[in-house]
Amino acid sequence: MSRLLLTAFFLGASSLLPLLPVHGQLVVLPAPRLLTVLPMGAQIGATVELTITGENIDDEPQLLFSSPKVTAQPKLDASGGSVKNQFLVTVASDAPAGLVEARLMTRLGISSARCFTIGSLCELTRDTPNLSLETALALEPNSVCNAYTTVKAVDFYEFKATKGQRFLIDCATLGIDSRLTPVLIVTDAQGKDLVAERRTGFIDFKTPADGKYFIKVHGLTFQGGPEHFYRLALTSLSSGKPVTRQPSTLGVGSASLPKIDPKLTPWVDEAEPNNSAAQAQKISLPCAIQGAFATAGDVDTYEFAAKKGHVWWVEVVSARLGLPTDPFVLVQKVTNGEQLTDVAELNDIASPVKLSSNGYAYDGVPYDVGSPDALGKFEVKEDGVYRIQIRDLFGGTRSDSGNIYQLLIRKAAPDFSLTAWALHMELRNGDRANLSKPIALRGGATMAFDVVAVRKDGFDGDIDLGVDNLPPGVTAAGLRIPAGKNQGTLLLTAADSAPRGVTIARVFGKAKVDGVEIQRNCPTASMAWPVRDHSQDVPAPRLLADVPISVGGSELIPLTITAAEAKIFEALAGSKLTIPLKLQWRGDFSGGAVKLKPLGADFTTLPPFDVPSKASAADLVMDLATLKTPPGEYTVALHGGVVAKYGYNPAAVKQLELQQQEADKKAAEAAAEVQKFAKGEKSPDAEAAEISATERLKAAQAVKAEMAKRVKAAIDDATPKDIVDIVVSEPIRIRVTAAPGK
Repeated sequence: MSRLLLTAFFLGASSLLPLLPVHGQLVVLPAPRLLTVLPMGAQIGATVELTITGENIDDEPQLLFSSPKVTAQPKLDASGGSVKNQFLVTVASDAPAGLVEARLMTRLGISSARCFTIGSLCELTRDTPNLSLETALALEPNSVCNAYTTVKAVDFYEFKATKGQRFLIDCATLGIDSRLTPVLIVTDAQGKDLVAERRTGFIDFKTPADGKYFIKVHGLTFQGGPEHFYRLALTSLSSGKPVTRQPSTLGVGSASLPKIDPKLTPWVDEAEPNNSAAQAQKISLPCAIQGAFATAGDVDTYEFAAKKGHVWWVEVVSARLGLPTDPFVLVQKVTNGEQLTDVAELNDIASPVKLSSNGYAYDGVPYDVGSPDALGKFEVKEDGVYRIQIRDLFGGTRSDSGNIYQLLIRKAAPDFSLTAWALHMELRNGDRANLSKPIALRGGATMAFDVVAVRKDGFDGDIDLGVDNLPPGVTAAGLRIPAGKNQGTLLLTAADSAPRGVTIARVFGKAKVDGVEIQRNCPTASMAWPVRDHSQDVPAPRLLADVPISVGGSELIPLTITAAEAKIFEALAGSKLTIPLKLQWRGDFSGGAVKLKPLGADFTTLPPFDVPSKASAADLVMDLATLKTPPGEYTVALHGGVVAKYGYNPAAVKQLELQQQEADKKAAEAAAEVQKFAKGEKSPDAEAAEISATERLKAAQAVKAEMAKRVKAAIDDATPKDIVDIVVSEPIRIRVTAAPGK
């Protein structure tokens, strides 16, 4: 875990922690995380052996997938016991191709997710080194190999082809949660480089002659290890057929993908050539166009007639499909034949909330809900002919027919999209941690989420947040996103007695648009990897396929803060409202006072206040006149930082000590048996028995040594250490009524 110096502060309200000791310290309570799965995918209808690695997963976790078409059972050894970290995974014969997410249900609850690909190609997993031309692994056309790179080495694959054959060579990494930045090279039979790709991990290759070819794969800086995994697909494709890449996860900005109005369809297909004014493709508005940035420097031009006073909204969907594109739109009016007047330039969708200036949540959020895609409007000032040009600002030198786009031109359709992520902690000394945070609730805990809205086509109303399909003992409160604002808060609370369990929940927002209530689902986002050291790792957040919410049922949170009474607290507008708080402390604490600040958009100006360590009660005082709180119903929560003593899974120590005693006993029995043979009479039968006993002794001693290591590690983990984490109160409901005569 990271080392902290002195103090820390938190994302959102920047709550200051008390002075921290300089010795090693955990950053946030341990959460279960699934780190790697090998292989990273399977063919439809197949059963594969899967090996996992992770952290804080303990023994015998349950492996779950986001699709019911993929199931897992523990792999069993000869004696019927489970093989640690190994599973048999079966993909149903009717499973759809694409990405699913694997997770572990552990003692602490549900783990973070890792991608698993369901495909139609033949699958193989590299199990021996292939670090030279001589040891190259043969790769058949229309197959995919699961592997990971070796530090400071190159992986070699070979395939045979005839002249003129077309192959797609696709090395999937970032889009399947890998840490690898791949370099992909095709060579001839002598190992001479023919084509190299250092950006996309993809080569569309036409063989120049009959013979053998090699594919080389390595990291951009020759990274290696199990976390630098990849899926190398070799696909044979006839000339002229469109390119299809391996499926990929989507970035946080993809949550704003639009709902296509059926009135805009059927789709208009781009008709090349349409790069010049003379070749402009004629369209009528409104419309939905499907096109591609197919060639280097491609500029697609469309022409239409428009009437004065009309306002048209233009949206481009490309980067949000997971493509490496940056669309730009130029709208021009055509007069006197070819005289052009710029009407509008439409570029990126800006993030509606302040982003971190360095990507690590120090002065803003680390999740970018904006996008390189374009969204904006233009007003028609006079009747006439207009042209719209669309180009990829990243496409000046590359040709890739797979870089498609959707161009939507429509009347205003007010709407919104939502994205949520767990509240993150920031460390003031620059050692910033962005950890993947699965929704694994401890008893008595409240977990807070930032919820951000991307408002579209002028929508500016209130958005009410909610969650359904929660586990038993878990409640949710959505602090609304007020009109004109873009950020809200979602709170999930597990009762002290909440039983162990997991459900797939749904987060949503409701709003009224032109008097009609609409509802939009809210996907959640997470860091693909736990980033503890910003100097070594770049945070890579992405959207998750679903929203599993779990309770571990084995631990309670160190501090629970609630209102002293379970009721709605009422006050007159302009008065002072005092809300008694109840604090339940569990265990030992190293810090001083806990500084509490508000969560939610309604009380951002509420000043922070200190609660002494171990105090069982405190008062939240709200000056409604200073806060200028109008009449209405509100929900507020408080959050701050706490430094507690925490020992990881002390119950495991006793279990392991019993296993160690049994291992010691068996080792002693094996030693005594060998000693008996040493004193006995020698004979051929006795010598064979002695050899067998000696082998049993070696095995027993190996188990004894392994158990000693495991017990020592468990004792180290269970020894209480300082841990710094966010504490969030349970939601508090408030009703403000108008003062008499107002």
